[in-house]
Amino acid sequence: MALPCSHFQTESDLKILSDWKDRRVLLAISGGIAAYKVCQLTSTLGKAGADVRAILTDAAQQFVTPLSFSTLCRQPALTDADFWNATQGRPLHIELGEWAEVMLIAPLTANTLAKLAHGAADNLLTNTVLASTCPVLLAPAMNTDMWEQQAVQKNWNQVQTDPRFHSAAPGTGLLACDRQGTGRMAEPAQLLAQLESLLHQSDIHHLGERDLTGKRILISGGGTQEFIDAVRFIGNPSTGRMGVALALAAHHRGAQVTLIHGPMHSADLAIAQGIPCHPVTTAAEMQQALETAWPQQDWLLMAAAVADLKPTHPASTKLPKAELPNPLPLSPVPDLITALVQQKQPHQKIIGFAAQTGDIVTPAQDKLQRKGLDAIIANPVDQAGAGFGSDRNQGQFIPAQGQPTSLPSSSKLTMAHRIYDAIPLL
Repeated sequence: MALPCSHFQTESDLKILSDWKDRRVLLAISGGIAAYKVCQLTSTLGKAGADVRAILTDAAQQFVTPLSFSTLCRQPALTDADFWNATQGRPLHIELGEWAEVMLIAPLTANTLAKLAHGAADNLLTNTVLASTCPVLLAPAMNTDMWEQQAVQKNWNQVQTDPRFHSAAPGTGLLACDRQGTGRMAEPAQLLAQLESLLHQSDIHHLGERDLTGKRILISGGGTQEFIDAVRFIGNPSTGRMGVALALAAHHRGAQVTLIHGPMHSADLAIAQGIPCHPVTTAAEMQQALETAWPQQDWLLMAAAVADLKPTHPASTKLPKAELPNPLPLSPVPDLITALVQQKQPHQKIIGFAAQTGDIVTPAQDKLQRKGLDAIIANPVDQAGAGFGSDRNQGQFIPAQGQPTSLPSSSKLTMAHRIYDAIPLL
């Protein structure tokens, strides 16, 4: 007996983003236990204002109910009964295919994967895929032995030769069959991020073209910590979300990405998508990591909030409160970006960030010229819905030559895409 999605539902940690308003998202659910995860994603998209429609295969209905998806989508979920019994208007699969801006197939079973690889169409889901021209995100889920079968891997490689299809590859973990291995469907937060990227890209390139393929992009994110003693440090409120958004956007667009970040929790999403992430703590550690990686890169986006000062004499043990130095002697932290600019090759670009209060443009332009950057992003940290700790951001993209470009309020992922749209114009 199929269980309603609410049986599995927990409090969602997905973010509600206004960028989804009125975007047309078609969800296709095939038969697998991971189908329950799509309920969370559907709920989030609906709350964000997206126009969501859902197709369930006959096998999917053994795990989740059409009623659950009808409730979450705010309109009837579609099944093969609707396909074969359609008696009014245009063919349903044609209408759906023309309507969708982006399509997600999750979970993608071995059976549906085989049909996609060979262009077969024997149900509403597969007919709609063939009748559509939008980008399609594929999220496989199956037992490890099934996933590793030669035939399944051949089909997986085959579908990815089609520029329409984009992959949310399965992760490794404990599966519903009690097997520990690869085959776990990508989590809803990952799928939401990839769908957002595909929509942005499809607005520019119809199929969500991976236009950064071949680019090697180095990104710094998060804040650094400079220790006073073993437990106390000087830091800042940076959560690293902008750095992670930059890493995800570049990865989704085909770049080879490296993320060097200070202490933060938000790197988990980048790690889940296979992005190499190198954690550091102090400015000196970040400097060493950046200088090691920079010669092999094309672009550097310096989004980290690096400390300007550090304690002159840090203690290796915890100091009693009475022994804390007052005043605390401080020393300047070497400017990381200046050293990297000095190493820059002609084909490389360095883009800085300037978190400002009040007038954000004037001090950012001064930093741009003083440090010899190719461009700088100035963003306010004293406005609601922007800056440290926010899921949204805004600002100005200021090139070394030319006029600034406004980056209106958006999710940090969308802002990251707008930054990448501007960099090739430098």
